[in-house]
Amino acid sequence: MKIAVAGTGYVGLVAGVCFAEKGHNVTCVDVDEAKVKLMESGVSPIYEEDLEELMQKNYKEGRLHYTTDYTSAYKDADAIFIGVGTPEMPDGSANLSYIATVARQIAESVEKDCLVVVKSTVPIGTNDKVEQFIKDFLIHDVKIDVASNPEFLAQGSAVHDTLHAARIIIGTESKEAEDKLREIYAPFDLPIVAVNRRSAEMIKYASNDFLALKISYMNDIANLCELVGANIEDVAEGMSYDARIGKNFLKAGIGYGGSCFPKDTKALKFLAAQHGYKLRTVEAAVAVNAEQKTRLFHKAADRLITFHGLKVAVLGLTFKPGTDDLREAPSLDNVELLLQNGADIIAYDPVGIPNFQKKYPEGKCLNGSITYVSSPQETLKGANICFIFTEWGEIKALKPTDFLQKMRTPLVYDGRNLFDLNTMKNAGIEYYSIGR
Repeated sequence: MKIAVAGTGYVGLVAGVCFAEKGHNVTCVDVDEAKVKLMESGVSPIYEEDLEELMQKNYKEGRLHYTTDYTSAYKDADAIFIGVGTPEMPDGSANLSYIATVARQIAESVEKDCLVVVKSTVPIGTNDKVEQFIKDFLIHDVKIDVASNPEFLAQGSAVHDTLHAARIIIGTESKEAEDKLREIYAPFDLPIVAVNRRSAEMIKYASNDFLALKISYMNDIANLCELVGANIEDVAEGMSYDARIGKNFLKAGIGYGGSCFPKDTKALKFLAAQHGYKLRTVEAAVAVNAEQKTRLFHKAADRLITFHGLKVAVLGLTFKPGTDDLREAPSLDNVELLLQNGADIIAYDPVGIPNFQKKYPEGKCLNGSITYVSSPQETLKGANICFIFTEWGEIKALKPTDFLQKMRTPLVYDGRNLFDLNTMKNAGIEYYSIGR
C-alpha cells in the first residue's frame, strides 16, 4: 500500500520505517530540507536502536523515501499517517498547531479517496475536528476518512515496540476505515483492538497515565521506606509476584521524564478540568514526580555546607538509557540547581551530551561551570560528590574502587539504585539512594 507519513520524529519516522519493513511503499515528509538529506544519507536524526539499519535497508530496496514536497507525497497516497508533535502548552494543554498545519496540507493536496490516520497523541475529540477541518478545506471531490491509531512505543526500544507491539489500537467511525487499517497492519500479525475514535484517543492517555501513576506510587512508597527502615527493592519484589499488580514499573527512582508521561498526565488533567472534573489520582502523580526529581539534590544540600566551588560528577543526562532525548529528564532540574549554587560540574552521557550542550554550553554557566567528558571514570576524577541520573550500562559497570580511587571524597547520590548498599558501605563509600 502507498503510505505517506507526516513528521519524522520518534512517532513518524519509526512508524514509516516499520511500515516499509513490512512491505509498504512509504514516503516520510518533513519541512526540514537538511533533515531530509540526512535521512537520505542513511543517518537517523534520533538515537534509536536498529533504526538506522532499517532506514538504510528499506531506502536501498526502494520502499522508503523522504521529501519536503508534501503535495506530491499526499496527492495519491492510499493512507496518510500524521506523526507530528503535540507539545505541551504552558497551561498543560496540547498544542495542536502542527496537526492543523498537516491537516490543511492534506486537504489541499489529496486527489483520490484517502484514509488519514492520526498517530500523534491528541486530546479526546481531536480526530473529529481533524476530519471536519480537512473537509472544510478540501479542493478535490474525494472521500476522506479519519482514524485514530495511537502509538505505544517506548523510547530506546521504539523499533522493537512497533514491530512486536502487544496490541494495535485502531479507532474508526466507518467499516471502510477499519478494514483499510486492518489491511495495513496485516503483515505485522499482531492483535488488533478496534474501537471508536474517542475511545482510541482515551486508551492512549489512560495507558500512559496509569504507568505514570505506578511510578509515582512506588516513589512515594520508597520515600516512606527510608523513614521507617524498609527497603523498596524488597517491597517491589514482594509486590511483583501478585498477578493483579504485575512486575513492571515498580522500580523506584528520581521520577519519570521523556516526551510522553509528563505531557500526557498534564494533558489529561487539563482535559478533565475543562469538563469540570478533577482527576485526583493523576494530579497526585504529577505532584509526586515534580518533587521526586530533585529529592537527592536536597538530601545533598542538607549534608553539605555549600555546592559553591565543589567539583560535582554527573553520570547520565538523558531521561532513560537507549535514547538521546532530554525532555523532562531529571538531570535538567538538578544541573540547573547545581549551577545556580556555584557547582563545577563534570558530566558524562554516552549519547546525550550534544543535546545537553544546546542548553548548557561547556564552560562558565550561571554561578558555576560545566565540562563534558567521554567516560564515567573521567567524570569521577577529583570529584567531591557524584550524582547518578541515568542507568546507562557504562555507569552500571562502575566498581566501588572507581569511586574510591578517583573521587576526592567518595560521596555518591544514586537516583537509579544501581549499586548494592552493603557493597558500597563496606567499600567505605558514603552512598545514598532511593527508598533503601
